Amino acid sequence: MDTAVEPAVVVWSDIACPWAHVAVARLWRYRERLGLAHAVRFDHRAFPLELVNGRPTPKRVLDAEVPVTHAIEPGAGWQVWQRPDSEWPASSLPALEAVQAVKQSQGLAAAEALDRALRRALFAESRCLSVWSEVLDAARRCGGVDVDDLDEGFRTGRGRAAVVAQWQASQAEDSPVKGSPHVFLPDGTDAHNPGVVMHWAGEHGKGFPIIEADDPSVYEKLLACFTPAA
Repeated sequence: MDTAVEPAVVVWSDIACPWAHVAVARLWRYRERLGLAHAVRFDHRAFPLELVNGRPTPKRVLDAEVPVTHAIEPGAGWQVWQRPDSEWPASSLPALEAVQAVKQSQGLAAAEALDRALRRALFAESRCLSVWSEVLDAARRCGGVDVDDLDEGFRTGRGRAAVVAQWQASQAEDSPVKGSPHVFLPDGTDAHNPGVVMHWAGEHGKGFPIIEADDPSVYEKLLACFTPAA
């Protein structure tokens, strides 16, 4: 399916990134607020941090980040990890592949719905998204996704090549992608972790993330290029 004709915000991110969970929740909220829910799509691109950093999704880092990200965007959906540590999803690749598989065969609207459902499944429901059955269950519950088609895409590896290609593109020497999340608009505007200025106090993964500034209204400015007055 050719989705290039749809006006789209390109979002590079990892589904297991709390900052991206904030960004996606804000994109959805401001799109609705601006009356663009049926006019603008989100085109999700994979920025798999486990491949970028060469390590599993680090629970210790996310345990420090989630209370901070929850504080700035509580409506995104959060909870402390409720399952045993042994069930923590060390890999987000199955979830990233699912979104790309759906985008290829079902289009951007279905892919963005699945993407948001998977983020909530991880951060608000403590689902182990390394397990394919959990990914499929999130797809069933989110609505708007052909789950049989998604399952067929998993069995044939339809999404894996796209994830790898996007990861490689993001790491190219001339790539403008700085990390997760990074948002790009059709008019050339882009923003890495939009509206948020933060730093780590102490060693990354041992200290704590500190928010220096947070301006959610930047999302209204980002989406302004889609409004009739823009």
